[in-house]
Amino acid sequence: MKKIRVGVVGVGHLGQHHARIYSTMEGVELAGVSDTDPARGEEIGVKYKTPYFKDFKDLFPLVDALSIAVPTQFHYSITQDCLQNKKDVLLEKPMTTTVEEAQSLIETAGPNGAILQIGHIERYNRAYLSVRDKIQNPLFIENHRIGPFASRGTDVNVILDLMIHDIDIILSLTSSPISEIRAVGIPVLSNEIDIVNARLEFKSGCIANMTASRVSLEKMRKVRIFQHDAYISLDYQNQSVTIAKKIIENGQSRVVVENPAVEKEEPLKLELADFISNVRTRKPPSISGQEGKEALRVAEEIARIALAHHKRIF
Repeated sequence: MKKIRVGVVGVGHLGQHHARIYSTMEGVELAGVSDTDPARGEEIGVKYKTPYFKDFKDLFPLVDALSIAVPTQFHYSITQDCLQNKKDVLLEKPMTTTVEEAQSLIETAGPNGAILQIGHIERYNRAYLSVRDKIQNPLFIENHRIGPFASRGTDVNVILDLMIHDIDIILSLTSSPISEIRAVGIPVLSNEIDIVNARLEFKSGCIANMTASRVSLEKMRKVRIFQHDAYISLDYQNQSVTIAKKIIENGQSRVVVENPAVEKEEPLKLELADFISNVRTRKPPSISGQEGKEALRVAEEIARIALAHHKRIF
């Protein structure tokens, strides 16, 4: 089996894990890493026995595919260069800083025959995968994604930093146009929105209520899904599931609660394995640029409404 040659652009908090996983994957050669910080790039290169390049373009002759894990404001320019050079790309979320940039990447990928896959990692969480087929026509979805403040990620608001995970999951579950968005949010410790609550109403009748915060004392990554005769609770952090459903026995109804076993696995390993499989087989990306763009579009609208509400209050 021919090895897929892959590189990682940006080896900070998240990119280092891309390099770590690629370096151990069967059928994959970690051909190099790139970072604007030479000390960091050299450190990761030595750790995973791969060359370091300050300029990511020096990776082009060496690789078939690239993971892009740089700060969001650089996603567009770097990914454009990669796609124009016919390199397959796994682009970390959020896809770009604007919907227009996202559309431009989609239009570049197509004619160049390049895969553009977006890194919405919760789609690869074993808890989610274990119940995905059991979720049918949700009526109400409640999300909490909160955690302590950290300087990493504050180049964007908490909607793009954290909530976009849940936007992507909810859009994939509902498959229905949004009819109304309501949102409130405020900056607390940064210049961007740090805590936000958003309510999405879909034409199907489903309502999703989401809270995201990066100024909380505890860390929580949970979603609760209510549908006809069933309640499904996922804990992304612990990769655990609770299912409560109504059953009828002898003409009587009762609620049965189950905690099905979940075979835990690092979601990023599953995501990168899926990306490499798509590169090898040329299958369409599992999370397309179009899906990444739609999640970004909703995130932009939530931010716009939250900021407008904040200004009205103050």
